[in-house]
Amino acid sequence: MTIRVLLADDQELVRTGFRLILQAQQGIEVVGEAADGGQAVRLATELRPDVTLMDVSMPVLDGLEATRRLAGPDVADPLRVVVVTTYDLDENVYAALRAGACGFLLKDSGPHFLIEAVQAAAKGDSLLAPSVTTRLLKHFTDDGAARPARRTASADLTPRELDVVREVAHGRTNAEICESLSLSATTVKAHLTSAQRKIGLRNRTEVAVWAWESRLVR
Repeated sequence: MTIRVLLADDQELVRTGFRLILQAQQGIEVVGEAADGGQAVRLATELRPDVTLMDVSMPVLDGLEATRRLAGPDVADPLRVVVVTTYDLDENVYAALRAGACGFLLKDSGPHFLIEAVQAAAKGDSLLAPSVTTRLLKHFTDDGAARPARRTASADLTPRELDVVREVAHGRTNAEICESLSLSATTVKAHLTSAQRKIGLRNRTEVAVWAWESRLVR
C-alpha cells in the first residue's frame, strides 16, 4: 500500500525538501501541502492522509491546536500526526504529544529518520528517537511540569506487559523490543495492545508519556 502523506509547514523550502525526500521513496506519496494550521486541518479532514507531518509554529492556527483537532482525545476517528520541530526540548512538543500526536521529528533528523518516522506512523507505530524522547519526557517529569494526574493502572499490567511498556518509553521500535526481550513481533504487539487497552491509551507515544509520568522508567 502507498502511504499518503500531508505536509504542513509555513516554510515552502521545508515542504519542498520533505516532499523530494518522501516521493523518492517507493511506497510514499505526498497528497497535499498546507502553509498554515487552518489549511492543514481542512486538507487533512478532506484527504484523510495516512500521516500528517505537522510543524509546531504556523500562522492562522498553530500546530498544537491543529493536532488537537485532528488527533485529540475528543476526536472520534483520529488521524496520525507526527509533529515536526526545530528543538528537542520544547514545551510545544510535549504539549503536542498531549494533543494526540503519535510522535515527533526534528527538522534536522535527516532523510532516513524522516522516512522511518512516516513508515512507522502509517503502521500505527511511532519512531521515537531514544536520544530525543527520553530527554524530553524526563525533562518534564523531573521538573514537575503541569500535567494530568498519573493513572494508577500499572498494577493491572502483567510483568511482560510492563517490560514492553518500559522498552517503548525508551523509544525502541517493535523490532528492537523483539531483540531485547527475545519475543516475536506478534507477541510484542499483543502485549502492547493489551497494555494500551488496560491503561486506556491510544498509541505508543501516550504509553511512553504515561510510563515516564508513572515513574516506571528513570
